[in-house]
Amino acid sequence: MTIRYGFLSTHPPTRCGLATFNAALAAHLGRTGVVGGIVRVAGHGDDLAGEPDVVHTWTAGTPAGWRDSAAALNRFDIAVVQHEYGIYPGRDGGEVLSVLRRLTVPSIVVLHTVLTRPTPSQKSLLEQIVAAAGAVVTITRAAHDRLLAGYAVGAAKISVIPHGVSDYAGPPTRRHLHPHLLTWGLLGPGKGIEWALRGLARLQKLKPAPVYTVAGRTHPKVAELHGEAYRASLHQLGAALGVAHQVRYESAYLDDAALGKLIRSADVVVLPYDSTEQVSSGVLVEAVAARIPVVATTFPHAVELLTDGPGLLVPHKNPAALATAVRRILTEPALAATLRDRNGHAEPTLRWPVVAQRYHELAATLFADHRPVAVAGT
Repeated sequence: MTIRYGFLSTHPPTRCGLATFNAALAAHLGRTGVVGGIVRVAGHGDDLAGEPDVVHTWTAGTPAGWRDSAAALNRFDIAVVQHEYGIYPGRDGGEVLSVLRRLTVPSIVVLHTVLTRPTPSQKSLLEQIVAAAGAVVTITRAAHDRLLAGYAVGAAKISVIPHGVSDYAGPPTRRHLHPHLLTWGLLGPGKGIEWALRGLARLQKLKPAPVYTVAGRTHPKVAELHGEAYRASLHQLGAALGVAHQVRYESAYLDDAALGKLIRSADVVVLPYDSTEQVSSGVLVEAVAARIPVVATTFPHAVELLTDGPGLLVPHKNPAALATAVRRILTEPALAATLRDRNGHAEPTLRWPVVAQRYHELAATLFADHRPVAVAGT
C-alpha cells in the first residue's frame, strides 16, 4: 500500500535522540519511493537551515504554531508524531495536543517517555494525547505496561515496536592495546559517567588496565543552561581518582561510519545512567545490535533487554558493582562469548528495515479504516 508519511518531531540538524530516531524512521519508511515530509520542531538557538525533506518548521515562540504544523501534516496520508514532554511549546509541551486535535488524517504517536510518577498535568496531558491519537506506539514492553497501569487509556490502540538500530555489527576494530570501555551519546547530568569513572578506578589491578572512551557532545539544552560544567566536573573527578590518563573524551559529532568503527572497538559498553524512569535508550539497542557486551544500571529498558540476555545489570550509583561486572566480562572469556551470542539472537528484530515495516503495517491498518473527520475547534 502506498502511504505518504508526515512526521512531527525534532529533526537534524538538531542533534538529540529524538531527532536521530525520527530521521532514521522517516528514511526507512521513505524507501518505498513515496514522497514524505518532516514538520520540524526547533528550539531556541537551533540551526533553522532545514534538510530537504523538511516541509515546515515550528519554531519556539511562534504564536499558535501548532495551527500551521497541523496544516502541513494534513497534506500527507498519515501523521507520525514523536512525543516527549520537553520539545513542544506550552505547559509540559501541551501544544502538541492542539496539533493532534486539528489533524484530518490518521495519526501514530510514538511515546518516548512514560513516567511512573507524573505530575497531574503530565498525566492528564498524556491521557488526552492517547485519546486523540489514531494509534500509539511504545518502544518497550515496560513502557506499555506502565502506561496501562498508571494512566486511563484504551489498551486496544497501543502497540509495542522496538527502537530501530543501524548496522554497526561486524568484525572488531582494534584501536587500543588495553581493554576498551565505551559510553556514547549526548552528555549531561544524569548520564552517570561519574560512577563509571569511580568504577574504572577500582579496575587498576587488571593487567593491562582498561581505557575508557566517553564519546558525544554536551546535550544542547544542557550546554545552553550550564555550558560545559558537567564535562569539566568529570575531568576534575578523573584527575582526583588518578584515572585521567585512561579516559578519552571525544566531543566531536561522529557520522555513522566513525561511530560504527568506535563501537566495534569496544570490549564493554557501559551505561551507568542515573534515571530509574528511562524506558527507551537508542544507545542500548545499538550496543546490543553490534554484539558488544553491556553493563548497565537497572533503568527499565535495560532490565527488559538485558535480563537473562546480552549484558549485566548493576544497581544505580554503585561503582563497586559496576567494576565487578566489567571485571567479569574482561576476565571470563566464556561469559563474554555468551553475552555476544545472546546479542546475536536479539539483533535481527531490531534492524531499522524490520522496525519500519511494522510501522508501515500499523499505518496501513489506520489508513484503510480511516473516515474523513471534521477539524476540531481552534
